[in-house]
Amino acid sequence: MDATRVDLPVESRLPSFGGATGWLNSPALSAEDLGGKVVLVDFWTYTCINWLRTLAYVRAWSEKYEDQGLVVVGVHTPEFPFERDTDNIRLAVKDMRVAYPVAIDSDYAVWQAFANNYWPAVYIADTEGRIRYHHFGEGAYDEQERVIQQLVGVESPETYLGYQQGENFASPGGVGVRRRSAREYEPPDRLQLNHWALAGNWTIEPGLSVLNDGDGSVSFRFHARDVNLVMGPPEPGASVPFRVLVDGEAPGAAHGSDVDEEGHGAVAQQRLHQLVRQPAPIEDRTFEITFLAPGAEVYCFTFG
Repeated sequence: MDATRVDLPVESRLPSFGGATGWLNSPALSAEDLGGKVVLVDFWTYTCINWLRTLAYVRAWSEKYEDQGLVVVGVHTPEFPFERDTDNIRLAVKDMRVAYPVAIDSDYAVWQAFANNYWPAVYIADTEGRIRYHHFGEGAYDEQERVIQQLVGVESPETYLGYQQGENFASPGGVGVRRRSAREYEPPDRLQLNHWALAGNWTIEPGLSVLNDGDGSVSFRFHARDVNLVMGPPEPGASVPFRVLVDGEAPGAAHGSDVDEEGHGAVAQQRLHQLVRQPAPIEDRTFEITFLAPGAEVYCFTFG
């Protein structure tokens, strides 16, 4: 079992937002309107310091996962009488850069529909309108993001390719005792989900892996729409050509912005490269990037 997965029992159905006294940033939304979407409901009130410390995370999730089908609904339920004033709420929404839909819950009707008792409180529902997770108060940000990723279909975690933070390295023999020394690596016969491997002559450094001689490849078994790789050339002005394969074939329509349909590209800058953006359905796939010249430096996989 993948230790990064969160157990997500069905808790209840997504209640109605019908009791909201108004909406900001959106027309009124119903549970039916949100069908087919992953919905994060965030109960807040604008003077709550505990909620304010969570805002950066919720805002980032809304922006990061919107294209994958996440909708964040902020439910503003007042603690103090002046927080019932729509103009005050509107000003707070603007000042705090809350861009996602906000249900104004001045009569506590949505609060009661959720049987909620806390600021902040997060409830996350799946595409079938079933609440699968909740969290009260601050914290658990990594866990909440893993829940979002699981429900929108992004199940592969950020993975570092050096020995200090690297996990799930699957080449036979592992990193071994010859850290920071050139070594020949081979891929395993089969990669498990969220495991990675090297092939060719590489040096695994604390925070990256470096291709030493000839051709060499990195493979990863992933479940996500996007595959991104932070990588760079051996020195400024150099360029290392590469080719990407998905399940052993050219990516075609699933190619990222830094490769063509045949999977060809070149690394000429130290930056994040988008290598795969696959259309639905999202399934477990095997990614492979082969560098056609030595010197490539690979740092970290990220997924979207």
